[in-house]
Amino acid sequence: MPDYMYQLESRLLPEQRAVMIRVQELSQEMQLNVYLTGGAVRDLISGMAIRDLDFTVEGNPSRMVRELEKGGARIVYDDEKKRHSEFVFAGDVDGSIEESREDFYSAPGGKPEVRWASITDDLRRRDFSVNAIAISLNQASRGLLLDPMNGLADLERKEIRSLSIHSFTNQPVRLLRALFYCARLGLKLEQRTSEWFDLAISRELQESIDGGAAGLLVRQLCREENPGAILKAWDSRKLLGSLFPSLGRRKPNLEDFARLAKAREAMSGSGIRPRLFATVVHYLMARLPSRERAEAMKHWGFSATESKVTDEVPSEAYRFRNLLQSRKMEAPEEAYRLLVRTSPTVIAFVLTEWSTSGAAMRIRNYLTKWHPLRLNLPVSELSALGVPSGPKFDEVIEKFFVMQLRGRARDPEERPKILKKLAGIKDEPSKKPKPDKGRRKDKSVEDPAAPTPKESVPAQPVKTRIGSRIGTAKLPSERKSGSGGGSAAGHRRKPKKKQRKERKRTKLTREVASPKRRDAKRSARKQSQRMVKVKRKHKKTYGGKKRGGKRR
Repeated sequence: MPDYMYQLESRLLPEQRAVMIRVQELSQEMQLNVYLTGGAVRDLISGMAIRDLDFTVEGNPSRMVRELEKGGARIVYDDEKKRHSEFVFAGDVDGSIEESREDFYSAPGGKPEVRWASITDDLRRRDFSVNAIAISLNQASRGLLLDPMNGLADLERKEIRSLSIHSFTNQPVRLLRALFYCARLGLKLEQRTSEWFDLAISRELQESIDGGAAGLLVRQLCREENPGAILKAWDSRKLLGSLFPSLGRRKPNLEDFARLAKAREAMSGSGIRPRLFATVVHYLMARLPSRERAEAMKHWGFSATESKVTDEVPSEAYRFRNLLQSRKMEAPEEAYRLLVRTSPTVIAFVLTEWSTSGAAMRIRNYLTKWHPLRLNLPVSELSALGVPSGPKFDEVIEKFFVMQLRGRARDPEERPKILKKLAGIKDEPSKKPKPDKGRRKDKSVEDPAAPTPKESVPAQPVKTRIGSRIGTAKLPSERKSGSGGGSAAGHRRKPKKKQRKERKRTKLTREVASPKRRDAKRSARKQSQRMVKVKRKHKKTYGGKKRGGKRR
C-alpha cells in the first residue's frame, strides 16, 4: 500500500505544507474531521504539480474560516448557503474549505436541497470519479485514502467518468468542466459519459449555465498554466458562448494566451508565481466592446475591485513599459528597484503584449540574472566576518549587490576582500619575528668567511673622460686627505677656484653613468647659449626697443 501522506508532504511547496499543518491544528482544537479532497489528491496521484488545496470538514467550518482570516488568509469567494469559501492563504496559496454535504434533487435539473452528510456521501455527489478521492488528515486515520467511486482506476485508464446519468442535467456547467479536465490532464471522455455529453448538447443544456458557476470556472481558468488549450477545447465544441453570449461571436485570440503561457513559464522558472487573473480576463474579453466587458464581469459575479483591476491593467502596463525603457533606467540598479516594486501581473502583461521591446529585454535580465543574484547574496559570509545584523549590515549587502549588477564582485575568491572593504574591516598587520635575545654572539668567535683587514682591497680610482683628456676622479677619502693621501694634521685648505674645478670634475664623473642625462644637459646649455647670442644681437640692432619702434 503506497504511503500517500509521505508523497503528499514531499510534493507540497513549503508554503502549502504550512497551510496544511495549520488546518490540521485547527481541526484538532475544534474536534472536527478534516480531509484533503478534489484537485490536490487527483494531481498527487497523476504526478502533476499540486496547485490548490481543497479541504472538506465534517462539521461547520465557519470558526475555522475566521481563525484562518486572522492568520492572513484572504477570502475570494464565499457561499454561506453551502458553507463553501475559497481562499488565498498566507504565503500566496490557493485553496478552499467547505462542509461535507449531499445535494438532493427532487427532479432532474431542479434546484438542489443541501443536506449535511459524511465525507463518503460528499464524495458520491461530486461531478466525476477522478474528483471523488480524499486523503484523511485526522490523527487516528492520517494518510488513509478514500475512493468510494473507484477514481484511481479511471486515472490509470486516463478517462473522465461521470457519476450519474443526470450529472449534466442537474448542473450544465459540468459540460465545460469535463472538457476542462480533458484538456488539462490529457484525458478522454468515458464511453457512456461521452454519450451523455452529446445528449446534453443536443438538448441545448449549455444555454442554461448559471453565471455564478461560469464565473467560478473562469477563476479556475485564470490559475491554469496554459488557459489557451482549455479555450481551444471549448471552442471545438462551440461552448465559448456558454460563458457569455458575445464570446461565441467575438472569440479571444489564442496567440495571446500562448505568449502569456510563455511569460508565466519564464517567471515561474525564476521563482516568481504571478497571479494572472486580471491578465487572463483581459485577453478573454479583448475583442468585446467596453459595455459588453462590464456586462460579462457582472454576469460572472466579479466584485467591483476585480472589475476595476481588470480595466486598469493595460494602461498601467503601458506606463510601466515607457518608464522601464527610458534613459532613467539605464543603470541596472534603478531598473531592478522599479521591477521589484511592480506587480507581477503588470510584468507578465508587458512580456506578453510587447515581447520584443527594450522593456521586455530588461525584464528578462531581471528574471534570468538579477533576481538569482539577489537570492544568492553572501549574507552568511558577512556574518562570519563579525558584522552584526542591522542598518550597517543591510547597507553593505546592498552595496555588494549593486556591484554585482554592474558586473563586478562575481569572483568567489574576491568576495571576502570586497566585503571587508565595504564593511570597513582592516586586515591585521603582519607581525615581524622578534630577535632571539636568549643567545648572544661570542665576539671572540670570528666568522671565517669575513675578510681580514689585510685582505681588504683598496678602492681603485675611477677613470673618466672629460673632453679629450683622460682624468682620474678622486674618491671622497682622497679629497679630504689631499692628493698625496697625507694625514689630517698636514692638510691645507685649497683655494676656492681649485675647489670649483674639483666639484665640476666630480659632477662630470657622475654624468658618465647616465649618457642620456649628459646629452640632455649639453643640448640645454647649447640652447641657452644660442638664446643669449640672439638677445645680444637683438639689443644691438633695435637698441632694446620693440620691433615697431624707431631705430636709434
